Amino acid sequence: MNPLFATIVATAMLGMAFTITPGRAAGDDVMTVETDAAFADVATGVENAIVNRGYAIDYHGFIGDMLKRTASDVEAGKALYKDAEFFTFCSAVVSRKVMEADIGDIAYCPYVVFVYEAEANPGTVVVGHRLLPAGGERDQVNVLLGEIVTSAAEGF
Repeated sequence: MNPLFATIVATAMLGMAFTITPGRAAGDDVMTVETDAAFADVATGVENAIVNRGYAIDYHGFIGDMLKRTASDVEAGKALYKDAEFFTFCSAVVSRKVMEADIGDIAYCPYVVFVYEAEANPGTVVVGHRLLPAGGERDQVNVLLGEIVTSAAEGF
């Protein structure tokens, strides 16, 4: 192999390893990407990435606000997130293909993309999604969600 080509490939792979972190703390069933972009920009990026693909957001949840609001009620010991939100949506076309292949795949709809900035790691915003089990029509959902996550992290 050409040494220059090998160096370029190795450098590119190393860069991806520092940027895209599949299955961080949540386990192997989650794909995440970290960015130093502002939380609000990444959250807006998620929303735009979904809507610009022609999908309607079913629900926009503010999980960070809920945890802050209920912290005293549940005697929380510490703040977890500076900000944390999630977006749910479904695709009639993609979902139909997935469920026609396996009717039990209704369990994976709606699709969820999340974004957060941890109190313990300010300045680093994490955006990600749950991975559907590999195989069959579900793979196209993982590709779609991965594209949304990546475009939001990169700022389009």
